Amino acid sequence: MSNSLIRLGLVGLGKIARDQHLPAIAENPRFALTATADPVAALEGIASYPTLDALLDARLALDAIVLCTPPSVRAGLAQRALAAGLHVMLEKPPAAALSQVGALIKTGAGRTMLATWHSRESVEVDAAAAWLAGRQIRAVRVNWREDVRVWHPGQDWLLAAGGFGVFDTAINAFSILTHILPQPLTLESADLGMPANRQAPMTARLTMRHAAAEVACDLSILHPGAPQWDIAVDTDAGLLQLTQGGHSLTIAGELQERTPEAEYPRCYARFARLIDEGQSDMDSRPLALVADAMMLGNRHPLPPFEF
Repeated sequence: MSNSLIRLGLVGLGKIARDQHLPAIAENPRFALTATADPVAALEGIASYPTLDALLDARLALDAIVLCTPPSVRAGLAQRALAAGLHVMLEKPPAAALSQVGALIKTGAGRTMLATWHSRESVEVDAAAAWLAGRQIRAVRVNWREDVRVWHPGQDWLLAAGGFGVFDTAINAFSILTHILPQPLTLESADLGMPANRQAPMTARLTMRHAAAEVACDLSILHPGAPQWDIAVDTDAGLLQLTQGGHSLTIAGELQERTPEAEYPRCYARFARLIDEGQSDMDSRPLALVADAMMLGNRHPLPPFEF
């Protein structure tokens, strides 16, 4: 296995980049942050450019690009990075549309791409998947609710067309579900709450099917107070509960030992491993569930929303 240094360009210096990506890069000796691209922000001591195109035009010695932009522009930026011969890590979701993911996979032959479904990256989620593999699943309940003003303050792009709205957070739950449940998920119905002045839903109730089991999802980004990021799976061997966004696991009433949170360090370790192996991981199943909900969902109006 290679131990060569991977030189990164980071595109987008918003909250997720500063809270998660920068610390994960700093603690992994396989990576060196070489440059950033952001129209309004920069990092002291790091080469900075207003756009990805400007960064690429500078012809720096780079190996990979990390995209932390809103999803509506990720696919186009990824295409340009791939055309420049660079590996690409994409924040979740990897694109705004399934067709864009397919085009990236075709374009990216020979380069590594990673769709970072970060909520999967916990020991507890892996343990849940292993335990459920041999169980009969009877029902699944998902409560995924948070306050958009806390987690995305002032980020109007989230509620624009292509911004995902409630599904920006709910797709984290979908990424866990598609990882831990042994059979494919299909969407049966969706009810979407749409503010009169916005283009993306802020609440959703979905019914999915996992074999014979119903999967009921209650989703909101209008939830005051502490967030609720919980998944409960009723099985023939008892109830499995993943709470706190997948970082706390209870099986048949017994709380399992909790490990320190390390979602993004695990994402970067996976990225390095995939580069070494010449492989990619562009799982689009969580995005497909969002696309199905948007296509099949009944819409009802909510009052206008302002940050």
